[in-house]
Amino acid sequence: MAPRSRRRVQFSAPEQAEVVTEEAPSPGPGEVRVRTRYSAISPGTERLVYEGNVPGTLDADPSIEALQDDTLSYPLSYGYACVGKVEALGEGVGRDWEGAAVFAFQPHVSRFVASTEALLRLPEAASLTDAVMIPSLETAVNLVMDGQPMIGETALVFGQGVVGLLTTRLLADHPLDTLVAIDPVAARRARSEAAGAQAVASADALDQVDGYVAASPSDAPGAERADLVYELTGRPSVLDEAVQRTGFAGRVVVGSWYGTKAAPIDLGSHFHRSRMRIISSQVSTIDPPHRGRWTKDRRMGVVLDLLPEVAPSELITDRFAVTEAPSAYEQLARGASMLQPIFTYE
Repeated sequence: MAPRSRRRVQFSAPEQAEVVTEEAPSPGPGEVRVRTRYSAISPGTERLVYEGNVPGTLDADPSIEALQDDTLSYPLSYGYACVGKVEALGEGVGRDWEGAAVFAFQPHVSRFVASTEALLRLPEAASLTDAVMIPSLETAVNLVMDGQPMIGETALVFGQGVVGLLTTRLLADHPLDTLVAIDPVAARRARSEAAGAQAVASADALDQVDGYVAASPSDAPGAERADLVYELTGRPSVLDEAVQRTGFAGRVVVGSWYGTKAAPIDLGSHFHRSRMRIISSQVSTIDPPHRGRWTKDRRMGVVLDLLPEVAPSELITDRFAVTEAPSAYEQLARGASMLQPIFTYE
């Protein structure tokens, strides 16, 4: 099998991204080589990695084959959303894999080798641009499962980035009494409203939302606050606001990853007698109470069923050739308004 070159994005040091050209590996037994068409950037997580705001000793992600032997120390290749088509087969792989459209939890790279078990074979009807958004949609599904929304509840979603918008979209299908999305960016609030939420720029504006009754810290434990609150902004300071807006026995679901960032939270006043639960929600595992009936494969089946209905590719706002990766991350670090950027490959 003739060797081919590939381009791979690498973080060589904090605030230093480069594109490495190297020989593409050949597939071994039970493996295939995939030629990537698109890969999605996770703006929140990858900005943390790019800026060096992650603990270097932390495992990249033991649940992902391509990352399980790596830590978040430099240099590293990071990312987890590639779609493409199989271009070469290793020994023992059936011919039906040739040319198959697949999704893989892989860093940004133009060609990669993976075992067939590590690939998600895409339905024929699935578009590759929808499929590259699978990790974000899977995260939103996981967040909704962990929050367990109930009929008649009031739910708040802090943060309307891609994961926040997809979570809002899924929550809108539930018979909630009130669903409010909170984000300072007007364009994102417009998307939230289109998904079925009432959208406000800040928590201070909740008083003007129909169906939501704000509560002051002096109110009794049963005073009306939200039943279910999601913190999806990536900003640790917002977690305190989420706690203050959660009612007695309510749930705060934290989907943000803060990396090395920290912020003080007031747990001495409203929180102390509130009986609320603060839930860590992360997509690489299934919540233990669900594991008797749910597996990651079953959850992924739900994601694939939702893909054409939700059409997450509508959230893609920016496209960069993979050779433009250094510029893309510089723009992201400067705070450029990018909802969902992706890399494209020749």
